[in-house]
Amino acid sequence: MILLIDAGNTRLKWRLTGTGGPLEGAAVMADAEPLIGLSGYWSDIDRILVSTVASESARAQLHELLLARAKVPVEYCWAESTRDGLSNSYGDVSRMGADRWHAMLAGWVRCKASFAVVDAGSAVTVDYVNAGGRHLGGYILPGLQMMRRSLKVDAARIGFEQSEQLDSRPGQSTGECVNHGLAWLTEALVQRIHHDAKAFGLSAIYLTGGDARRLQALGLEANVIEGMVLDGLERIASAGVL
Repeated sequence: MILLIDAGNTRLKWRLTGTGGPLEGAAVMADAEPLIGLSGYWSDIDRILVSTVASESARAQLHELLLARAKVPVEYCWAESTRDGLSNSYGDVSRMGADRWHAMLAGWVRCKASFAVVDAGSAVTVDYVNAGGRHLGGYILPGLQMMRRSLKVDAARIGFEQSEQLDSRPGQSTGECVNHGLAWLTEALVQRIHHDAKAFGLSAIYLTGGDARRLQALGLEANVIEGMVLDGLERIASAGVL
């Protein structure tokens, strides 16, 4: 069996293949046992691939946990210059978050045409790829929870209760101004992605990440695909040696 792990800044997602059908799970990175759903499978795992953007201390803790449970080498998959006809625009690919590269790889393998991939997680990343598999570049923005936390911590006098509502009309209380303002910002992001998709002639928009449904509800015309980073890792695993 192969264990695939997407370790983000706040959440960890995993997929176990070779079980007759993928077994999947997720947990908060800070949990003492974020892989508890794998109990009973550890002895059957013969390969582990990890895509991570977590801090080095969090990565080290995860590494020790994996070695203690599975007792097989842990393979870290980072951004690359090229794979399967997909090419990276970064001069120094080590500076690109692994999750962005693996989500792009999943999108490229899926369509082999031009596309955008939007990963709405702790940060929102947007990347564009042309029909030849060339990464055109992208954007990194603060995610919803990060923006809420910034307003609570860095603007102490702005007291508000967070809400998941999607109203973007002008607010008439501090709480409405914050929550409607975040929806308003997201709508502007959606409009910009649509504009760029048309300008660059992109044939598809793929949307993944914890806040994917929120972006879709606010108008982003995209195919929601859960676990694109894991899909990219699975493609790498299928190729054999890294």
